[in-house]
Amino acid sequence: MKKSVILMVGALAASFAQASHAATQQELEARLDALAAQVVELQTELAELKAQKPAAATPGAGLADDRSMAASGETASKLSWSGYGELNYSRPSAGGRNAVADAGRFVLGASYRFDERTRFVSELELEHAIASAADPGEIELEQAYIERRMNDALFAKLGLFLMPIGLLNENHEPTRYYGVFRNFVETAIIPTTWREGGVALEGNTDNGIRWNAGVSTGFDLARWDATSGEGLESPLGAIHQELALARAGDLAGFIAVNYTGMPGLRLGASIFTGDSAQGQPGFDSNRVTLWEGHARWNPGDWDFAGLYARGRISNTAAVNLPLVGNRTLIPESFFGWYLQAAYRAELPNAWALTPFARYERFNTAASYASLGAGLTPSALDDEQVFTAGFNVEIASGVVLKLDYQRFQRDNASDRFDFGVGYQF
Repeated sequence: MKKSVILMVGALAASFAQASHAATQQELEARLDALAAQVVELQTELAELKAQKPAAATPGAGLADDRSMAASGETASKLSWSGYGELNYSRPSAGGRNAVADAGRFVLGASYRFDERTRFVSELELEHAIASAADPGEIELEQAYIERRMNDALFAKLGLFLMPIGLLNENHEPTRYYGVFRNFVETAIIPTTWREGGVALEGNTDNGIRWNAGVSTGFDLARWDATSGEGLESPLGAIHQELALARAGDLAGFIAVNYTGMPGLRLGASIFTGDSAQGQPGFDSNRVTLWEGHARWNPGDWDFAGLYARGRISNTAAVNLPLVGNRTLIPESFFGWYLQAAYRAELPNAWALTPFARYERFNTAASYASLGAGLTPSALDDEQVFTAGFNVEIASGVVLKLDYQRFQRDNASDRFDFGVGYQF
């Protein structure tokens, strides 16, 4: 039957080609429309015949069935692609000598659905355009997990996945946040994009509550580099393992709850905790605990958001003593919070303009464990950053961004930023 359908289609195409030499443009278009309609009818008949005559099961037929499925294009409906990326330009307000242009991120994602309940999700990321020993770029596996739908209200994950912490970590694409760069609290305190390997459950209730709970890999305090300033940029980012031969002697646990039962409102909180000692010599009971609470409200065209996060690393004094004299010791606590407001205005050309303003206050070294007189580092002063600008959506999934950032503690960092982001 399939061969006869192909022959019929070929005959139709041949007759169309023979007649096309003497036909007018209008006649050609009419014949092409008729040919397309007949092809659709033949495809429908073929599908009905396949449904009436299921293939017989034979030993070892699984691989052959997979190959024929791929050849017929049925696999393509199970495989989907996605991606996002950003390019940006940053210019200090004091002058252009330190201006930087960067292809910040290029991400491709692939998902494959094995059946109605089981799918695979992955994302591969290239940062800063070039990844080599002599270049600043990195290639990272951002996600790679199997998800299983247990029922309509319960899902399970196994693999490398994003932590359900804060507002940004699971929604970090450039079309989903305001400003050229991700906010400081959810990069310096919550190390977005933060992922771990593990197993997790996610549930949804009829009254608008979504919950996540799981066991995962954690941090490794032995990765701390006291000779660099990386730990002052993001304490947890400096000891994040990213499932790259991750030490897993000490696992971690997390719980997150979000309420979306009222239109336009999201309220949530989460906690992550686990020992970062990982059984390494010189480390003992160095528990990392990070908790946060957040809210987002969208009344009409307005968008209001706020978040508070606080982290702690326990028993750091014994680890810091051998490091005294180095540039950066391990802080005992760190925190941050922000408030943000935005308004979306539709433009006549189907674009959208969203001006926004955000105030942040954070400290990556709010306190140190006591090492004795003259040895304990002084806590940092809180940094305060005010960001104002706008996003311009020029197409669904494409956004232009412009903002100005003013730093209170380090005003030499004041800058103008311009960027473009996309998501598909």
